[in-house]
Amino acid sequence: MSHFETALLVENVSKSYGEVKALQDVSLSVRRGEFVALLGPNGAGKSTLLQLLTGLFVPDSGHIAVLGKDMSRQATQALADIGVVFQQQTLDLELTVRANLLFHADLHGLGRALARERIAAILEEYGLSDVASARARTLSGGNRRRVELARARLHRPSVLLMDEATVGLDPNSRRALLEEVKRLTTEERISVLWTTHLIDEVQHADRMVMLDKGRVIYDGTAAALLEREGSDDLTQTILAMMGGKGPEVVLSRPAHDGLA
Repeated sequence: MSHFETALLVENVSKSYGEVKALQDVSLSVRRGEFVALLGPNGAGKSTLLQLLTGLFVPDSGHIAVLGKDMSRQATQALADIGVVFQQQTLDLELTVRANLLFHADLHGLGRALARERIAAILEEYGLSDVASARARTLSGGNRRRVELARARLHRPSVLLMDEATVGLDPNSRRALLEEVKRLTTEERISVLWTTHLIDEVQHADRMVMLDKGRVIYDGTAAALLEREGSDDLTQTILAMMGGKGPEVVLSRPAHDGLA
């Protein structure tokens, strides 16, 4: 394991698309074994930040490092330490669960013997062994998410990026996913950056970073924010800080609680 206590470091990062300033001088960090929630309404810059963290785009200015590896100079090594569960469903629905995982293992250069060993172990861990030979299309929304989390962990990353990962899940699946990710931080010291627009999910995090209009407007614990604002209502406090945006933008619960 790395000696770096800061697993993910974002320093003074800015990104524009033409005249649109998607991110403006954003800094945040995630320590080893820490669960950090990145909260913001649609258009806050969460997706842009995730695109930078996954190497899809490069920042106009600033610095990103994973376990001390600079994303601009050591992108391959930095990205090897990151696992991602995207908001959009990314399994190949025509492939079996096992084939989806093998394809990911190949992308990360895992030998077939090691890949099969790890796949068998993680399918067992997540109670998915019985559906290993089933096409991804046949799985429930909750099980697809579990396969995607299993896939993200196959190459043993130190950092997990969870991009609005509960979208479309029923309440039990949402709860189970949150509890599992929390377990990974406490028991395996995996670092998690969990992006969300659901205020109730922030309460599971060790710390929250609030992003609005491309800027960080708060970085700290929910408890510290309530104390600072003299409030006992986290939802109303956050909504007020974000300019009173209504629940259609920043939700305290999902709008659709049925399986996608």
